[in-house]
Amino acid sequence: MSAVASTELQLAEQLAEDFKSLKTEMHKVIIGQDEIIEQLMMTVLARGHCLMVGVPGLAKTLLVSTLAKVLDLQFNRIQFTPDLMPSDITGTEILEEDHETKRKFFKFIQGAIFANIVLADEINRTPPKTQAALLEAMQEHQVTSGGKRYQLPEPFFVLATQNPVEQEGTYPLPEAQLDRFMFNLWIDYPTIEEEISIVKSTTSAYKPELKKVMNAEKILAYQKLVRQVPVADNVVEYAVRLIDKTRPTRTQHPDVKQFVSWGAGPRASQYLILASKVRCLLQGRLTPEIADVQSVALPVLRHRILTNFSAEADGIKPETIVQRLIAS
Repeated sequence: MSAVASTELQLAEQLAEDFKSLKTEMHKVIIGQDEIIEQLMMTVLARGHCLMVGVPGLAKTLLVSTLAKVLDLQFNRIQFTPDLMPSDITGTEILEEDHETKRKFFKFIQGAIFANIVLADEINRTPPKTQAALLEAMQEHQVTSGGKRYQLPEPFFVLATQNPVEQEGTYPLPEAQLDRFMFNLWIDYPTIEEEISIVKSTTSAYKPELKKVMNAEKILAYQKLVRQVPVADNVVEYAVRLIDKTRPTRTQHPDVKQFVSWGAGPRASQYLILASKVRCLLQGRLTPEIADVQSVALPVLRHRILTNFSAEADGIKPETIVQRLIAS
């Protein structure tokens, strides 16, 4: 085994160990939600972004802020409101004067987007113009203001939340914006046992002390490792064929033909493979299998399949179509 391969193997083993430690630390604050924690880590290590949907009070903000503490990353929360301006997110230029020379100049003041982990809380409460301020940041990891580009700190990760119940005074996210999110995660209610534990821990004087498990340097090394994970041709082909089956003009699948207006684009295939790579590493394996692709297909495809009126009339949701495609 070459020295390079040996180093990568050690790094992969270290990642699996770090992930176990991370879950232990997270569970000091967060009860349950193992799958969501794993999927959030997949998104961070795959250099993606995440859209989280759940009713209020399910600890979405607490989950993200706790993750930021354990990863030792800078965290900013932006509360999206109807009057939020793009400059409130990205930053703004102000006119300043040099006291000695009396010369005036523009100075860029960084916005809340300049952090490692950014929580865009209730992203659909702000108009499309302000939502679009995130597009460049999410894709290019930079902000442009006054013709100058400003690099965002690495690693950079946007987690947006949405309330699925309250639709009054909200603005649906454009398809281009939705496609920027690697995962769409649905947070469900806790079980009775979990809720009992939540109530006991949050109504007592208990204050957990969180240990830092990773840091920015380590995460960047792990992100690089993910790109070096080999994937068998049959796994890549399976992922691409699965995505191709979501496209009504390209498939003979009856459910897709009848209920889907638009299928997923190539970015979905890329995210399926990246998520599968991270999943196998987090579980202590060195190469992904078809089962990994199947396990991440739902959060990758849920927001990329656009159903039609027939689907709405029959109560068919994108989740149903994804599950039927995997089963077939």
